[in-house]
Amino acid sequence: MARRKFVCGNWKMNMTIDEAKALVEGIKPKVAGLEADVAVAPPFTALHAVAEVLGGSSIRLAAQNCHFETKGAFTGEVAPTMLRDACCSLVILGHSERRTLFKETDETVGKKVGAALDAGLQPILCVGETLEERDGGQTLAVVSRQLKAGLAAAGADRALRMVIAYEPVWAIGTGRTATPEQAQEVHAHLRRDLEAMYGSAISDELRIQYGGSMKPSNAAELLAMPDIDGGLIGGASLKPDDFAAIVTAAAS
Repeated sequence: MARRKFVCGNWKMNMTIDEAKALVEGIKPKVAGLEADVAVAPPFTALHAVAEVLGGSSIRLAAQNCHFETKGAFTGEVAPTMLRDACCSLVILGHSERRTLFKETDETVGKKVGAALDAGLQPILCVGETLEERDGGQTLAVVSRQLKAGLAAAGADRALRMVIAYEPVWAIGTGRTATPEQAQEVHAHLRRDLEAMYGSAISDELRIQYGGSMKPSNAAELLAMPDIDGGLIGGASLKPDDFAAIVTAAAS
């Protein structure tokens, strides 16, 4: 089936409030009317300001993380309900930087997915292998494990509210990119996992983004693969022209 492509910009720990507003002002006219779904994920501090700039636009607002509790003594954390309050409709969960730098486990990510769904947010669940795991031939086993743990709290009734993002850790911020064929192999494997878990009606519809150094120069080739349904964009999402070029590739 034809799945509508979805491109989300993950701004990571970049952009002051004024910079964030200027960035989204630059992106808005460049992606208006394109046949693809678009979202941006600013840092927490800029969410409210960016939401105001996005008013009336089709670009959706995402957060980069959340906690799995709704409130309480969790200094420095942000609850899913707070993200809804800040006009977010999406949240990125299990990003490789959260797993590697902040020691998030498969179990923690799964709890966050459940909490995000409970709050009415759409999770973008990230899975991906390190270079060591790829070289050891473990790629497919690793992404399957992360996928199943991440979706443990979703259940078939909520699976279609998910987005999956495959992001090979070795291709994030390194300039290295999985070849379209390497990426397609993993995306196809993930879709087979989803079919085994939920049946083909769900697996055929659920979108799987690619998130490893996608940029204007390689976007069209990656997005032409049958199981790559968009991109989770890091560095290129901080430049309006580059981000718009990727969305344009997705729309065509």
